[in-house]
Amino acid sequence: MKYDESVIDPNVPPSGPGCVECGQADGWWLHLRRCAACGHIGCCDNSPAQHATAHATATGHAVIRSFEPGEDWFWDYRTESFMKGPALAAPTHHPDDQPVPGPCGRVPADWRSKLNP
Repeated sequence: MKYDESVIDPNVPPSGPGCVECGQADGWWLHLRRCAACGHIGCCDNSPAQHATAHATATGHAVIRSFEPGEDWFWDYRTESFMKGPALAAPTHHPDDQPVPGPCGRVPADWRSKLNP
C-alpha cells in the first residue's frame, strides 16, 4: 500500500495512553486521535479542548489516525477526508480498560453537555 511518507511515520510509537495536553491540565476527552507523523495523542474535535486538531494546526502534521479500539481509519486535514494508511507502531489504541470518555476520575457528570457538536 502506498502512502505519503512525508506525513506518516509508521515506526514512531504513540506518545502515551491519553491526550497529552488534557493529561497536563487535568482535563478529559471523548475520543483520542494519534498524529501519524510524530505519535502525539490528542483529543478529538467533539472533546472540549480539541487538542488533536490544535496539534495539527501548530505543527503542520496533516494526518491523524483513530486511537480507539477497533478503529483503524486515517484522516487527512489537507483534503478533509478519510484516507488509507499503513500499520502503525504498537499500541494502536488506548488501553482496553480506559473508559470512554476518559480518563477515569476526571470526566464530569454532565460531560455530554460539554461536548462540541
